[in-house]
Amino acid sequence: MLEQYYVQYDLNGCCLRAPWIMEKDDFKFSLSFGEDVFGGPRWRDLVGPEVADAYYRNQTVPVMLDPDGVPVKRNFVHVTDLAEAMLMTIDHPKARQQTFNICMDEPVDYREIANYLNETRGIPSVDVKTPYRSTWLDNTKAKLLLGWRPRVDLPLLIENAWTFQRAESDPRRVWYLG
Repeated sequence: MLEQYYVQYDLNGCCLRAPWIMEKDDFKFSLSFGEDVFGGPRWRDLVGPEVADAYYRNQTVPVMLDPDGVPVKRNFVHVTDLAEAMLMTIDHPKARQQTFNICMDEPVDYREIANYLNETRGIPSVDVKTPYRSTWLDNTKAKLLLGWRPRVDLPLLIENAWTFQRAESDPRRVWYLG
């Protein structure tokens, strides 16, 4: 529809494609076997409630595997990187009527998440086979035309999520269940 408005009305706009947008402790809860999971998949539905409860108690994180047993790679972006990209595109001459992928430089590999959490926090992991496949959004166009660069990489995404201290006045809200 946006492209049609470009043609019909010569609209000065652009489209920013963003994958899973993370802030605060969202990423931590995207790896929860509990009812508090953020987004999808709902890990407890894949392993069953009794097994999920045991994993939840042990703070085990899932390693999402594709149907062939290969760890899935999935795109994320931190909300601060997305906000910066949005601000950069406003009236940017090279953004006019363009579409950009706004994401981390590389998709997050679920095995790398598990390895990092085990090395830095001793958190266990478990492989979970799913019907899902890897994706890889390419943000090169945004970097080339806008000069935009994501600042949040995998270690920082994990550190931000695991060290975040939520205030009592800041309840977790999940606007989109996945």
